[in-house]
Amino acid sequence: MFRLARGTARKLILALLTCLSSALLYRQIQPLPPKIPGTPGGPPVTATRTRLSDGRYLAYLETGVPREKAKHRLVFVHGFDSCRHDALPISTELAQELGVYMLSFDRPGYAESDPHPARTEESIALDIAELADNLQLGRKFYLAGFSMGGEIMWSCLKYIPHRLSGVAILGPVGNYWWPGLPSNVSRDAWYQQLPRDQWAVWVAHHLPWLTYWWNTQKLFPASSVIAYNPALLSQEDEMLMAKFGYRAYMPQIRQQGEHECLHRDMMVGFGKWSWSPLQLENPFADADADDGQGAGKVHLWHGAEDLIVPVSLSRYISQKLPWVVYHELPKSGHLFPIAEGMADIIVKSLLLGDDHLSSSASQPPHSP
Repeated sequence: MFRLARGTARKLILALLTCLSSALLYRQIQPLPPKIPGTPGGPPVTATRTRLSDGRYLAYLETGVPREKAKHRLVFVHGFDSCRHDALPISTELAQELGVYMLSFDRPGYAESDPHPARTEESIALDIAELADNLQLGRKFYLAGFSMGGEIMWSCLKYIPHRLSGVAILGPVGNYWWPGLPSNVSRDAWYQQLPRDQWAVWVAHHLPWLTYWWNTQKLFPASSVIAYNPALLSQEDEMLMAKFGYRAYMPQIRQQGEHECLHRDMMVGFGKWSWSPLQLENPFADADADDGQGAGKVHLWHGAEDLIVPVSLSRYISQKLPWVVYHELPKSGHLFPIAEGMADIIVKSLLLGDDHLSSSASQPPHSP
């Protein structure tokens, strides 16, 4: 009887310890609830926002000429760890000359836009189309996206191509597991990352439910992109970081919590897609742009010295999609869109075509 009771007690203690360990582990891997703007305990709403059909709010910022007077309407999609204020810095002179209206917005979970726990590579494209409708941008509009926002351009080309007059894809993040991407191309780009970033991306793809824990635990080095590791900066990026890394509104970007913005970006961007940009067809093959300048174009820009997003994926995709106009900047890193004068070059190329670019530009488009 005593031996039986002692054995039962041991099993009970072991079971309790197992349950306790599981409960503690569960708490560690579960992200904290987001601090949604405008809700009790959340940050205040200071931005102009619009409500989507599912009840979520998107915060947005309008720049350039007034919407009703614009000749060209451009929607800009910001990158990783950024917000609506990080739109292309086109000059006032160019905006006035060409009649450019620009709309930028906080992607879900960033700054003052509500999170979207069910976010996918498709949902963000549909959000953009609905945002454009809410602000009455018309049947078609131009689109530009940088870094993680650049990757979203491929989703827009797949899911809302009929809404687009032209697209600029700037230093786009690539998914190493896209269907149809040759293993040698993927492997070459993969090993251009720092080892700690290889692990962070691997977890986001294979174990997305561990993404929060991986990037908040202290046992292993997490994403160096989130940590702003200076080892990721090219020579040009080092000079531009003073402009990008010390923005006055930076605390607002992650104010809802890192999971709904940064971690979910990784989970979606490096997730398991059922399709690939390599499968896309030219959306402008049979359509004329609304502005009379001829057929719209997709422009892909990448810095050859980019140490954050390997340029090799953009090179390969541009080779396989001959309708993509590829611009490689031989001396630029990841932050080239904010280099002096580059935003104007990008927008001129998108709206007017490459024939209108000034030959005196400091880094003219280069097609290897």
